[in-house]
Amino acid sequence: MPQLKDTYPLYLNNRAAQPNTDLEVTDKYTGKVAFRTALATPDVIEEAIAGAVRAAEPMARLASYEKQAVLQHCVERFRERFDELAYALCVEAGKPINDAEGEVTRLIDTFRIAAEEAVRNYGEIQPLDISARAKGYIGMWKRVPIGPCSFISPFNFPLNLAAHKIAPAIAMGCPFVMKPASLTPLGALIIGDVLAECDVLPEGAFSILPARRDGADLFTTDERLKLLSFTGSDEVGWALKARAGKKKVVLELGGNAAVIVDRDADLDHALERIVFGAFYQSGQSCIGVQRILIHESVYDRFKTMLVEKTRTLVAGDPKDRKTFIGPMISEKEASRLKGWIDAAVEAGATLLCGGGCEGNMLEATLLEGVPENCDANRQEAFGPLANLSSFTDFGEALVRVNDSRFGLQAGVFTRDIHQVLEAWDRLEVGGVIVNDVPSYRVDNMPYGGVRDSGLGREGIRFSMEDMSEIRNLVIRRESTG
Repeated sequence: MPQLKDTYPLYLNNRAAQPNTDLEVTDKYTGKVAFRTALATPDVIEEAIAGAVRAAEPMARLASYEKQAVLQHCVERFRERFDELAYALCVEAGKPINDAEGEVTRLIDTFRIAAEEAVRNYGEIQPLDISARAKGYIGMWKRVPIGPCSFISPFNFPLNLAAHKIAPAIAMGCPFVMKPASLTPLGALIIGDVLAECDVLPEGAFSILPARRDGADLFTTDERLKLLSFTGSDEVGWALKARAGKKKVVLELGGNAAVIVDRDADLDHALERIVFGAFYQSGQSCIGVQRILIHESVYDRFKTMLVEKTRTLVAGDPKDRKTFIGPMISEKEASRLKGWIDAAVEAGATLLCGGGCEGNMLEATLLEGVPENCDANRQEAFGPLANLSSFTDFGEALVRVNDSRFGLQAGVFTRDIHQVLEAWDRLEVGGVIVNDVPSYRVDNMPYGGVRDSGLGREGIRFSMEDMSEIRNLVIRRESTG
């Protein structure tokens, strides 16, 4: 196994800085302090924002090939540091090693896609002679960087969700300040370490600053920042938007994703994907499978299959390759979800398997017949819990999927193209995934939600649109007559 350092710096205006070692980060499986990082104070955050403002013009003037070269450098260095990055995820996030390696692969994909998009910042020629008064006028527009950006990333994908903010910012030419989650800051700091190797970036192009939530107000309220991109809980996200002032806001928030298993579904395939979607990295994903709607004609059979498969999942040390269920991020979170499970059972739900909890290790849990008003059904579980229910009519199932304040992604297992198109038309979500789980994401697709699940879209090209503004040009040709 790679070895982590005892201490790590923050990155202020492109450079490593070690003003303190005040942030303790624990190994989420052992509970012991694994390393310490520098913690940004308000004066450091102020200095970073001022640096980003100074860097706005030189960042905007970087040539496309220069931005592409930075991103390609990151791809190469991430490949070289693959094992270190995966091990860091195992330790700071408690992510099973197989999932951790998958996330590093996605980190590389995300920067590779951004390197391609860095040279594709197209505009458009627009005819303006739509009436006699506009004869002789030519219009065209291009996208220009919006300016300094503020990023706040979550604990559950410390690498790839940071990458989905950092990589498009570089591709577009926007300087940024980032606050990684204080529970899992190391992934973003390693990205910062790699970016610090790129001399072409002007001073102030990036700052990566672990900070306490109550000490990071400037990330949201400072008017010099032109965009806030936040990934995290819906409660926090909407509160930040209310305080963000005039800046553009992109929110990637929570969900309680549903999947439909129709009567004609390939049950063996659906089983493998649903068990993965519900329980990978202990269910700590905003698009993790939480509600499973199964057609009544296959309900009993598929329920038995799900319970049997779930009981075989290996829980334990995330550094062990046999482990599928690792620790939740904290004992507090495990205790919260355990309380939701117990409350659902007390209200009439049936516990099919799991439900046990020791420290921050919560068993993979399946419930049946959860009352509609229970937290286990209505709120975001964000842990290893899924609920089963049956349906008789496909249209009824669509209505039940929509009966949620969230709308991130939904999955549909069916062979019927008419059902597919009906789901695409009627499901009020950001994405419909057919013959796979809502947990599925490819890093170039437009990803995001509606309603309480957020606003805006990620996916490199779509993030670049948010990080830019359209600048129009109108030319009046001189008369030749």
